[in-house]
Amino acid sequence: MKIGIVGLPNVGKSTMFNSITKAGAECANYPFCTIEPNVGVVAVPDERVDNLAKMYNPQKVTKAVVEFVDIAGLVKGASKGEGLGNKFLSHIREVDAIVQVVRCFENPNVVHVDGSVNPLRDIETINLELIFADLETLDKRLDKATKNLKADKKYQFEIDLIKRLKDNLNKGIPVRALEFSEEEQEIMKDMFLLTAKPIIYIANISEEQLQNVENEEMVKQVKEYASKEKAEVIPLCVKIEEELSGLDEQDKKEMLEALGLEESGLDKLIKKSYSLLGLISFLTAGEPEVRAWTIKKGTKAPQAAGKIHSDIERGFIKAEVVSYDDLMKAGSMVSAKEKGLVRQEGKDYVMEDGDIVLFKFNV
Repeated sequence: MKIGIVGLPNVGKSTMFNSITKAGAECANYPFCTIEPNVGVVAVPDERVDNLAKMYNPQKVTKAVVEFVDIAGLVKGASKGEGLGNKFLSHIREVDAIVQVVRCFENPNVVHVDGSVNPLRDIETINLELIFADLETLDKRLDKATKNLKADKKYQFEIDLIKRLKDNLNKGIPVRALEFSEEEQEIMKDMFLLTAKPIIYIANISEEQLQNVENEEMVKQVKEYASKEKAEVIPLCVKIEEELSGLDEQDKKEMLEALGLEESGLDKLIKKSYSLLGLISFLTAGEPEVRAWTIKKGTKAPQAAGKIHSDIERGFIKAEVVSYDDLMKAGSMVSAKEKGLVRQEGKDYVMEDGDIVLFKFNV
């Protein structure tokens, strides 16, 4: 699963990517310093894995991961190929969700591509380019569906859907803000619309603003905008996150306490990104390895077993399941079994986030 980090030039996008992945993407005070997308795979912070590792003392610990892609800065006219527009759009098509970094701080030493700081203008600059690209896609699809209608009346449903999508896009409403029936969702699967991708907005603020973030006017504006499309907003100071990413765990903890924060903004972003994609983790635990396995919400036990090995899915008999919270309260797997907290689940069991599982199978 890939998440694309987008934003206008010089909003803190690449600095944030560096902080997340420590991959060292080039940062400079000019547009397009990130021309090819940089990719970084990062572990999802998960205290459940950490606590299971303390309980089992395994030889290996493996957390779930999310892939972040730092996509080249965008300018107006990208949908028409301006700047690096064509590359920007092709890279966005390849990701599953979007993190849009929006600048909400003033700094005369960091030039803004439009000459002044205005987060709503920045958001709309990017979103309009995605809307224009989607309208072009829908126009082509409408032509095709109209031709097919002569031979098959079922295409009328698709034509009506396309017209509805276009009407909303022309009003500036992205596809992700709309509701759809299952039949409509099925038709849209191969449209690959950019504004259908789920999104998180990052309000990049200064260290001074961090102290009173709830009253920051620009952050309020971003939240109000995001609420219309049911999107999350995470305010964070990219400069502080960059400092935190270079510290060891103890120093990081002390710095967060000094700032009055429970966790770093980037840890919050990584977790939110994971859930934004509709992903959950089930866990396996033992002396060889404690591991978080990534599955889609709604996955049944045999298909979850297939994530470990196809043979386990093929020969699935049952799953021994205990919730993470129950295991922690019991103190050990032996105690959890004695208290009747370990359940036997069959092929129709839908996995829950934090299930600790032992699969029984026969091949």
